[in-house]
Amino acid sequence: MMVDAYLLQFLKEDIGDGDYSTLACVPANASASAKLLVKENGVLAGLEVVKRLYSLYDGNITLRCFKNDGDPIKVGDVAFIVSGASQTILTTERTVLNILQRMSAIATLTNQVVSKVSAYPVTILDTRKTTPGFRYFEKEAVRIGGGTNHRFGLYDMVMLKDNHLDYAGGIKEAIQKTREYLSTNNLLRKIEIEVRNFDELNEVITLGGVDRIMLDNFTPSDLEIAVKIIPEHLETEASGGITIDNVLDYARTGVQFISIGALTHSARSLDLSLKASV
Repeated sequence: MMVDAYLLQFLKEDIGDGDYSTLACVPANASASAKLLVKENGVLAGLEVVKRLYSLYDGNITLRCFKNDGDPIKVGDVAFIVSGASQTILTTERTVLNILQRMSAIATLTNQVVSKVSAYPVTILDTRKTTPGFRYFEKEAVRIGGGTNHRFGLYDMVMLKDNHLDYAGGIKEAIQKTREYLSTNNLLRKIEIEVRNFDELNEVITLGGVDRIMLDNFTPSDLEIAVKIIPEHLETEASGGITIDNVLDYARTGVQFISIGALTHSARSLDLSLKASV
């Protein structure tokens, strides 16, 4: 299971050959409880992941949960109480918090963006601008926050971006070669192509052969014009420099998808703390 492999690696990264701080001063047979204290308002994410981490490390750990993934949380809330071996609670503490703080931050930011454009029929997407080794969890946090996952990696959708077009010899060559490759290898994949200006957009519309057009770094006013001239059978996506502060301007244009790298690369960890119950 991919998630289990990641979680075991996270634990190995932090514990190494031993948590000597804990081993030195806490008896192996001691038991205790600790509460996850919320110190910043947001949306909780990562609880199910943390449950799995605890079970992998110590099957005798128990959690009493007062919140679920996707729930709003506020300062002073207790999301859960963990009970079991004191050594386990201490040794896994940092890894547990890293997961919860990071995922909750992404879910919170995503929820804020989605809520801001809720009056418009637009889908908020994440991107591949993720932390190496943590992509699954970051994309899951986007989903928990109400967003939609774009392609997970390079293999589940074709996206022809500026460098692909330049290396292939142009838009026409890139589309033709891609369609031939997919056909030859019997691959069913959607084709998305990035355009940087109206000249490129008009060329793609004339050529066809794609499923979605990504309008990169278009201003909202130019995007509104572009959306109107793109045939209805083609999906439209806006990308580039879009944040929570300007996303509403893009949503108003009628574009179907808005991809925002900031959901994952700019979310600041939510303030959560694991406090011992003595």
